[in-house]
Amino acid sequence: MKKNISIFLFLFLMGIGSVYAQMSADDIAGRASHMGYYQDKDGRSQAKMVITDSQGRRRERQMTILRFNISDNGDQKYYVYFDKPSDVKGMAYIVWKHLSKDDDRWLYLPALDLVRRVASSDKRSSFAGTNFLYEDVSGRSVNLDNHELLSSEGDSYMIKNTPKDADQVEFSYYQVQVDKSNFIPLKAEYYDKEGKLYRIVEAAEIKEIQGYPTIVKMIAQDLNSGSSTTAEFTDISYGIGINDSIFTERYLRNPPMQWIKG
Repeated sequence: MKKNISIFLFLFLMGIGSVYAQMSADDIAGRASHMGYYQDKDGRSQAKMVITDSQGRRRERQMTILRFNISDNGDQKYYVYFDKPSDVKGMAYIVWKHLSKDDDRWLYLPALDLVRRVASSDKRSSFAGTNFLYEDVSGRSVNLDNHELLSSEGDSYMIKNTPKDADQVEFSYYQVQVDKSNFIPLKAEYYDKEGKLYRIVEAAEIKEIQGYPTIVKMIAQDLNSGSSTTAEFTDISYGIGINDSIFTERYLRNPPMQWIKG
């Protein structure tokens, strides 16, 4: 009897191994997107971004990021409120992320008391003067790219992602290294239309928070300009019960401070 149990356990574990071995590039990309952007129903974090130019000069941005999942691995809403420095204090940014169509994005500029619609073509531009892009904040939909598994050696997968509509983006493709143990995306390398590496975004530190492996430090580098941005995330909370009604134009001018301050 004990021998039969051992054989069954061996076959069961072998079965698990074969499932992971047979995971497609689409499956891996989907799980990496989930771990990077969808953990729990909602979340809040404080973010400090330090921009360093090629001459070593530094600028900072401090903000609060709120997230609400409309569906798991599907549509989402984001709210970003800027706390510092004084020239951006009160600036707010809302994203309605869609899988089946272009995202809706709005930016509030308090100095002008102006709500500006962020065009779909602008989502690949700089986010608040940093080396992160608007699209980095809420994530790029996996449906926008074709995915190819380049390698599954060692402790990580390497996925090549090629845009389905090449005219909509500045890159020809990007490669993402994904941790096999938890599917956290560890590093993304972007290649321009000539095939030259020009941009790197990587997870510099990961911690477990409320049982979720979480990226708490990221670095984005522009290899052409020599500038980089380090983003550190603190006061991270999952499942706080955010009300999805706050993700509207009304709350751009009147920030929901009860959620922002926690």
